[in-house]
Amino acid sequence: MPQTAISLMRTFVAVEIQDDSILDAIAKIQSEFKIKATAVNKKNMHFTLLFLGEITEEAATSVKNALSTISFKPIEVKFTHVGAFPNSRSPRVIWIGVDDVSASQLVELAVQVEKKLGPLGFKSDKPFKAHLTIFRVKNRIDDISKTIERFKDVDLGKHTITELKFKQSILTPSGPIYSDLQVVLAK
Repeated sequence: MPQTAISLMRTFVAVEIQDDSILDAIAKIQSEFKIKATAVNKKNMHFTLLFLGEITEEAATSVKNALSTISFKPIEVKFTHVGAFPNSRSPRVIWIGVDDVSASQLVELAVQVEKKLGPLGFKSDKPFKAHLTIFRVKNRIDDISKTIERFKDVDLGKHTITELKFKQSILTPSGPIYSDLQVVLAK
C-alpha cells in the first residue's frame, strides 16, 4: 500500500495591529533606521502569542477547538518605545514595545493560549514578552543604540485588540504570507 505524505503547515497564534494610523507611524519609524535588515510589512504587524511550528491538519483542528474556548476582553494597547533583541549593539530583532498595562494584559492572553494548547503539546520556549517586530536582522549590522535611543519614549497611539488569530505562515523569498485559520473574538 503506498504511503501518503503528511502535509504540514507552519502556524502561530497572534493578535494583529490593523489601525492604519498606527501602522503608518510604525512605517515612519522603520524609515528612520538606515540599516540592512528585513522590515516587517505593514500588513503583517502582529504580536506572536505562541509559535506552534509545523503541524498537521489534524493538529490544527485540535488547536481550533482549544482556542475556541478562550475568553478575553478587548485589550487597549499603547505603543511607547523601540527596543532590540538581544541588544542594540548587535540586534537580531528590532521591535516596538507597549506600556506596562498593555504588556501585562497581552502576557495574560499569551498565558491563557499556552494553558489551552499545552495539553496538545505546545509550549513556549521562553516567557512571552509583548513586542511588535518591525525588523529581522540576518547579518551583523552596526550599533543602532543612537537610533533606538531617539525612540526610547514615543507615543504612536493606542489600538484596541478585539481578535485572537490562529494563523498559517507560508515562507516565500519575498517574505511570509499569512492567512487566518481561525479568529476568536473578544467578549
